[in-house]
Amino acid sequence: MSPLIDFHVPGDYASAINYDSPRALKGFLDERGLGMRKKFGQNFLINPDARTRLLDALEIEAGDAVWEIGPGLGAMTTGLLERGAVVYAFELDPGFVRVLHELFGGRPAFTLIAGDVLKTWQKTNPPGAYLLGNLPYTIGAIFLAALIENNRFFTRMVVTVQREVAHRMGARPGSKDYSSFSVLCASAYTITPLMVLKGSSFYPIPHVDSQGVRFDLRRDIDPAAYPVLFRPLVRHLFAFRRKTIKNNLQSFVASRIKWDALEITMEALERSGIAGDKRAEMLGIEDFIVLANTIDSLLPHEVLRST
Repeated sequence: MSPLIDFHVPGDYASAINYDSPRALKGFLDERGLGMRKKFGQNFLINPDARTRLLDALEIEAGDAVWEIGPGLGAMTTGLLERGAVVYAFELDPGFVRVLHELFGGRPAFTLIAGDVLKTWQKTNPPGAYLLGNLPYTIGAIFLAALIENNRFFTRMVVTVQREVAHRMGARPGSKDYSSFSVLCASAYTITPLMVLKGSSFYPIPHVDSQGVRFDLRRDIDPAAYPVLFRPLVRHLFAFRRKTIKNNLQSFVASRIKWDALEITMEALERSGIAGDKRAEMLGIEDFIVLANTIDSLLPHEVLRST
C-alpha cells in the first residue's frame, strides 16, 4: 500500500474524544485494543492551553497547508482543521492510522500519510508552508536536519521536543549545547523558544520536560544557497570537539585531496582570518560560511563536484 492515504469516508467523531482527560484517552484506547508504544515516543498533549498556544504560534490562516507530524489521536489535528488548515498528517502507528481514518476521513482538507515520516516525506512531499509536530526524541533532530539538508523549507515550524534538544536547536557559539545541529538550524531559521511543558502536560507522563520551539524561515539569506562544502565542513569540525580547528580542518581537507592538505589548511585559515587554535564551538555561522567558501576556492573543481 502506498503511504499516501487520502480517505474520504463519512463520519467525524473527534468531538467524542476528551483530549484533556487521561482516563478518557485510556478508555478510548482500551475499547479499541490499542496501546502506547515506548519505541515510538508516544505521549498525548493533554494540556488544552498548551495546545492552543502552539497553534497560535504557528500563525496560520484558513487555506494554509500544514504538515502535522505524529497526530496520534488527532487533538492538534482537530485544532488545525477548526482553523481552516489543509492538513497532511504523518502517522507511524497502524492503530492510530485506523483511528485517524475514522475521525477525519470524511474531511476533504485532511490527508493521511501512513508510515515512518523519515521514509515517507520525500516519497510524498505534499505541499505545505507550515509544519507542526510533537517530535519524539529518537527522530526529532534527525528529521529536522533531513529537511534542512534536503532544502525542504517551511515558512514556519512549531514543534515540541525534549528540552535538551530545544537547547541544542537555539544554542549560541561558546555554549555547551552549541553543536553542528545548532549551526544547521540557524543556517535556515530564526529559532524562538516557547513554553516549557512539564511531564504532567502529557499522557502518559514522560520522565523529562519538553519545550515548544518556533522556527521562522530566514529572510536575510537564501537557505538553499550555502557553499557546497558548508554542511559537511560543519559536521566534520564538530565531530571531534576537543581538537583544534587547524587539526580538524586538515583532516577534512585530507579526506578530499591526498596532497597539500596542510598547506591548503594553513592558507584557508589565513585567508579566513580564523585562528587555528580555536575550536568549532567558538565559531559563528558567518565563520563557517567564510571558511567553506575559502576551502572551495582552494580545492580543485573536480574535488568539489564529488563532494
